[in-house]
Amino acid sequence: MSTPLASQELGAFLRAHREQLKPADVGLRSTARRRTPGLRREEVASLSGVGLAWYTWLEQGRVTASRQVLEAVTRALQLDAAGLRHAMRLAGYHEPAAPADGAAARLAGAVQPVLDSWPASPAVLLDRHFDLLGWNAAWAALWGPPEAVPADRRNLMWLMAADRRLRGVLRDWEPLAMNVFQHFRAQAGPALADPRTGEVYRRLDQDAPELRHWWGCHSVAELTARTVTVEPAGVGPVRLSLSSFHPVDDPSALVLIFTPVAAEDRSRMTDLVDRPLRPLPVQQAG
Repeated sequence: MSTPLASQELGAFLRAHREQLKPADVGLRSTARRRTPGLRREEVASLSGVGLAWYTWLEQGRVTASRQVLEAVTRALQLDAAGLRHAMRLAGYHEPAAPADGAAARLAGAVQPVLDSWPASPAVLLDRHFDLLGWNAAWAALWGPPEAVPADRRNLMWLMAADRRLRGVLRDWEPLAMNVFQHFRAQAGPALADPRTGEVYRRLDQDAPELRHWWGCHSVAELTARTVTVEPAGVGPVRLSLSSFHPVDDPSALVLIFTPVAAEDRSRMTDLVDRPLRPLPVQQAG
């Protein structure tokens, strides 16, 4: 079942969505006497078919919800599929077991040949915390060699938020960066209590404090396919199509691949990869 921290996060998540809903969204009439935004707790409890006291305790992280009751609550709050999965994970359902000792190294060894098979497509293997386990030459050529980043900051969220090279190369970096944060939050579940999760957030708070509202937010989403434009120096703009998949050996891990959209984009990525790699000093945002 869920940890105390996950129960508190579940309560905060439900409360945030309750406060975003309007009475009209669920077929209720709004009155002038309504003093707070969103739905009242008693309204969500009624729509869910549970008692007010119990729902209040759920938001306070004091009780554990069954799968069926939590589904009823999320329906009342009109959560989408990503929101439902996030709530279930926080409650301790659908959460994959933590990898065994040595599993990360074995997974990286198995997936590295796959990454290397895409010579013109930047690709990376991430663990459940979004730490980088493996990458190919195209990834290092475009975003910079991960070896130049301290190990405790070798994390996709940290790179998106605090690495100036990545932010300088990626045009319109913010929508993708926000989606990365939302996807991490959607899959984190009880891993919020994991020491590494806390360490990643502390590094983010230290190195990109201007984005603190991002990791304090409760929105979740799947990491969606999209086309991004990158502008590496001396190459010209390159359009890349982002896709992702989970390795069968570890569904909590994630492979991201940025595939050149057209022949011109592939040619420019090939030129970039063929250049001598010059490691740059790590720079932080802000």
